[in-house]
Amino acid sequence: MTGGRLTTHVLDTALGKPAAGVKIVLYRVSGNSHRKIAETVTNADGRTDAPMLAGKDFTVGSYELVFFAGDYLRASGQSAGEVLFLDQIPIRFGVPDAGQHYHVPLLISPFAYSTYRGS
Repeated sequence: MTGGRLTTHVLDTALGKPAAGVKIVLYRVSGNSHRKIAETVTNADGRTDAPMLAGKDFTVGSYELVFFAGDYLRASGQSAGEVLFLDQIPIRFGVPDAGQHYHVPLLISPFAYSTYRGS
């Protein structure tokens, strides 16, 4: 694959396994404007079947991944009710070099999450 790409995965740290079935939406951010550019759901390995964005479509700028963790936490029996402590988790990040691989994973539990730039 030429050029850069954006990938992600979701791990359930409370259950110690990949988080399957998590909806993820990717937005391009410019000022106060969000433009939806991709949507997917994690597979059985907690990963997406393809990069969220790649090649000529992956450009320098600001992006936001929104992970629909609440739906997953409810479905896995870890959270219940209308209002959850963690529901939709937005991660906004910048891409200064579109020729690189940016991996932005999410580690979740019902009451905490973390992320990092992976490889």
